[in-house]
Amino acid sequence: MPQTLSPFILHCVRPYKGAAFVFVLMAIAAGFWGPVNAFLLKQIVDAAKHAPLKDSSLIVWPSVLIVVNFIVLDNFTWRGIGLLNRWYQPLIKNNILSDTFAYLTHAPFRFFQNKLSGRLSNQVTLLADQIESILEVHVPHFLRGAFLFMAALLGLLSVDVRFFVVMTIWFVVFFVLSLLMSQKLVHFSDKHAARESQTAGQLVDGLSNIHNVRLFANSQYEVKRLSRYLGKAKRAYRQVRGYAFWLYALQGGLIALMLAGMLFYLITLYQQGQVSIGDFVLVMGLSVDVGHMLWFTMGQVDAFNLAKGKCKQSLKALYVPCEMKDKAGATPIDITKGVIAVQNVSFAYQGVDTVFDGLNVVIPSRQKVGLVGFSGAGKSTFVHLLLRFFDVCSGSILIDSQDIAQATKDSLRNQVSLIPQDTTLFHRTIMDNIRYSCVDSSDASVIAAAKKANAHDFIMSLPQGYQSFVGERGVKLSGGQRQRIAIARAMLRQAPILILDEATSSLDSITEHHIQESLQTLMQKQTTLVIAHRLSTLQAMDRILVFDQGKIIEDGPHDALLQQGGHYAKMWQMQAGGFMPTHQKLVSPRAPQCLQVCGASFKVEAIA
Repeated sequence: MPQTLSPFILHCVRPYKGAAFVFVLMAIAAGFWGPVNAFLLKQIVDAAKHAPLKDSSLIVWPSVLIVVNFIVLDNFTWRGIGLLNRWYQPLIKNNILSDTFAYLTHAPFRFFQNKLSGRLSNQVTLLADQIESILEVHVPHFLRGAFLFMAALLGLLSVDVRFFVVMTIWFVVFFVLSLLMSQKLVHFSDKHAARESQTAGQLVDGLSNIHNVRLFANSQYEVKRLSRYLGKAKRAYRQVRGYAFWLYALQGGLIALMLAGMLFYLITLYQQGQVSIGDFVLVMGLSVDVGHMLWFTMGQVDAFNLAKGKCKQSLKALYVPCEMKDKAGATPIDITKGVIAVQNVSFAYQGVDTVFDGLNVVIPSRQKVGLVGFSGAGKSTFVHLLLRFFDVCSGSILIDSQDIAQATKDSLRNQVSLIPQDTTLFHRTIMDNIRYSCVDSSDASVIAAAKKANAHDFIMSLPQGYQSFVGERGVKLSGGQRQRIAIARAMLRQAPILILDEATSSLDSITEHHIQESLQTLMQKQTTLVIAHRLSTLQAMDRILVFDQGKIIEDGPHDALLQQGGHYAKMWQMQAGGFMPTHQKLVSPRAPQCLQVCGASFKVEAIA
C-alpha cells in the first residue's frame, strides 16, 4: 500500500478509471457555465443597444442559450457528478477500510504493543472519511475552478489584452500568498488531527477499563486526566481556525481589490470609448465569477489542507513499515510430525535487550514439554519466535526440517494452536468464537469441542446457549469461562503443535482436573509446549525445560530434575512451602524458612 497521500488516492481510484474519467470531464464542463453566461449576456446587451426593436432574434437566441447552458453545463454536470459519487464513493471508502484493516492485521507484533486500539480504529475511519471528502467535494470544485479561470482569461483577452495581463498578475500574487499560508495551515491541521486522535484513544482506554475505574473509584481522576487531552485539542483547534481567519481575511481583501481595480479600469476605458456596454458586462461578469470562484475554491483549499493534514497523520500512524514480511519465494509449511529444532538462535528486542544467545534445543514429535522460569527468563519469547511474532536475529528454527523463516506466516500459525493466559474474545456469539480457529467447522464439531473443554454445561445454561454474545473482549463471561472457550477453540483446530500458556490458571481445582483429563487426551496426538508457573501441572510432562536469563539451564522429566536438587528443585520446594519468590534469589531447598503472617511467626521446614 502507498504510504503518501497522492499515490494512496490514485491507488484507491485506479479500479474505477472509466468512472473517474467521466467524473473529471463533468467537473471541467461545470467550469464553463459562468464564462458562457457572461458571453451570452454580452451578446444580449450589445444586441439590445444596436438591434431594431422589431428584430428581437438577436436577443431571444442568446436568452434561450442561457437557459440551455443552465440545464446542460450546470444542472446536468453537477447531477452527473452526484450520481457518480452516489455509486462509487461507498465502494472506494469500503476499499480503504478493508485494505487498511488487512494491512494492520500484518503489522509488527510490537506495533500493537505501542498503540491504543481505539486510536487505531479512529485513524482508520478518519482516513476513509477524509479521502471521501477530498474525492467527493474538493476535487470537482478544484477542476471546475481551474477551467473557469482559464475560460475567463480567454474572455478578458478577447476584450483587451490589458485585462488579461492584470488578471494574470493578480492571480499569481493571490495564488502564491495563499499557497504559502496554506502550507502552514497543513502543519497546524496535522497537529490538530494528532491531538484529536490522542483524545479518542484516551476515551477508548478509559471506557475499555471501566471496571478498574469503578473498582478504584477514580471517575473524577479519569475525567480530569481526559480534560488535559481535551485542552490540548482545544488549543490546537483554535490555532488552526485562528490562522485560517487571517488567511480568509487576506484572500477576501485581494478579491475586493481586484474587483475594484477592474471596475475603475472599465469605467475609464468606457469613458474613452474603448469598450462597449457589452464588454463592460462581460468583463465585470467574468471578474465577479473569478472572484466568487476563488473565494469559494480557496475555502475548499483550506478544507482540503485540513483533510490532507489529517490523512497524512493517519497514514503516518497506520502504514508503518512491516518488519515481518514473508520472504520472496516463501512457501506454505507442511507440519505432520511436529518436530521442533532450535539451532544456535540469538534474539534481542529492538536489537538491544538480548534474550537468547546461541540457544539450542530439539523437541521430538508428540513430546509434552513444560517451560518454566521466572518472568523475563525467555519462556514467552521462545513461543513468540516459534510463532514468528518476531524473527530471530541469527540461527534458525526448524519444524519437521523446514525453516520457519522461509515459510509463510499464515501457514505456520494455521498449524499451531495457542491457548493464552489472558484470553480475549470477539464481541460475537460463543459459537462464532469457538469456530474461529476453524471457520468451516460444523455446529456439531463446535459443540463436541466445547464438551471436551468442559464448557458445554455453562454455555447451555446461558439464555441463548451457543448463540449468546460474549460482550467486548468477552466481558460477559468470567475468566474461567473465557479460558474454557479458548481451550475448546484449540481442541477444534487439532493442530500438530499445541502451546498452553498458563491455560488453566483461571480455573477452579475441580474444573481444572476435568480439563486436564481432556488436555491429556489431546496432547497424545500433538507436540505440546506448556508454560506454567504452577509446577504441579507439569508433573505429567515428558520433559521440562528450565529457563534462566535466556538460557536453558536444566532439561529433564519432573522426577529427575527434583533429584538433581538444582534450580527446578528449588522452585518446586518453594511452591510446596506455599509461596513463590518474585525474583531469582532462591534460598536452599533444605534451609528452614521463617514467615510472619498476621504478626505470628511460623517456621516452615523444607520438604526432604
